[in-house]
Amino acid sequence: MAAEHAQQVREGFTALYGTEPDGVWAAPGRVNLIGEHTDYNDGFVMPFALPHTAVAAVALRHDGVLRLHSADMPSDPVELRIADLAPETADGWTAYPAGVVWALRQAGHEMPGADVHLASTVPSGAGLSSSAALEVVVALALNDLCGLGLKRWQLARLCQRAENIYVGAPTGIMDQTAAACCQAGHALFLDTRDLSQRQIPFDLAAQGLRLLVVDTQVKHAHSEGEYGKRRAGCEKGAALLGVDALRDVPCDGLDAALDRLGDEEEVRRLVKHVVTENRRVERVVSLLESGETRAIGPLLTEGHASLRDDFRISCAELDLVVDTALASGALGARMTGGGFGGSAIVLAEADDVPALTKAFEDAFTHAGFTAPRVFEAVPSAGARRLV
Repeated sequence: MAAEHAQQVREGFTALYGTEPDGVWAAPGRVNLIGEHTDYNDGFVMPFALPHTAVAAVALRHDGVLRLHSADMPSDPVELRIADLAPETADGWTAYPAGVVWALRQAGHEMPGADVHLASTVPSGAGLSSSAALEVVVALALNDLCGLGLKRWQLARLCQRAENIYVGAPTGIMDQTAAACCQAGHALFLDTRDLSQRQIPFDLAAQGLRLLVVDTQVKHAHSEGEYGKRRAGCEKGAALLGVDALRDVPCDGLDAALDRLGDEEEVRRLVKHVVTENRRVERVVSLLESGETRAIGPLLTEGHASLRDDFRISCAELDLVVDTALASGALGARMTGGGFGGSAIVLAEADDVPALTKAFEDAFTHAGFTAPRVFEAVPSAGARRLV
């Protein structure tokens, strides 16, 4: 499938620009197994890559022009002058690849120009990091073609800078690191403070398990205000507690920390979620390394309750997925991603998948919601060159 997709994008590039690309690259979307809204608090996260990818055919130019085109958008290529790129000047999807070029230049790397043709199978707005996939695939292509020699974690940092400053979305480092660094058959245990990584084996099929993604079809946008409010609230909590980041509040010291926050009720809730979520990540890592995969189910569900009640970023559709999953025999379920829509994940026995899928469809129909998209999440490879 990857080879076929790469060939399609390569042929699309040639038809569009009238020449062969210098290569074709892919970067995946991701599911975050556990560790939500901890990354910008210097905490722990545990994503894995999806088989769904953004694929880019790229050829260098030498006239300072960046041409961007997506097979997913019915429009002509967007032409930009690299010297004119500046934060928050690009519209729509082009802001993500353009922001990467801007970030590379800001870091001192010469960017001669490029023609880019993209196609993505990562669902947009579903909480599966479609934007990070776009950023990382362009960054990897330019790193290879320009001989920059940047390591994967460095590319992730530059892509995060592009999204934070150029696009204006205050996201953490998790999504870009997952797209750049994940390995097939593993989940990535990432310490977002020092960017240390451990690849944790996560072979669900071998244990008769499946992890379903249920895309609620409710779109969200990170650059909108609610995400930024949560981040600002977390930063306020750290400042009031006198720590560099909420990562520094130990779980066994949480009650004392909450007492110190007094009547700052909203901040108290945000702090509680981040501190307990970091602990949940550590517990999931320990269980997976001990081969107790089924035992992570209750931790996923516990994480959803925290995101719903303390961080308050769930929605009716996400709650319906989790409630339906648990009532239908799933081992655990939670929302994944930034919140306010997007997707939930469901850990289940393989034999239960057909019944669960029908239960979600029936529940959404009964509630009058748009039918969800349900698919299996298979831990897959990170960014790579295809051709």
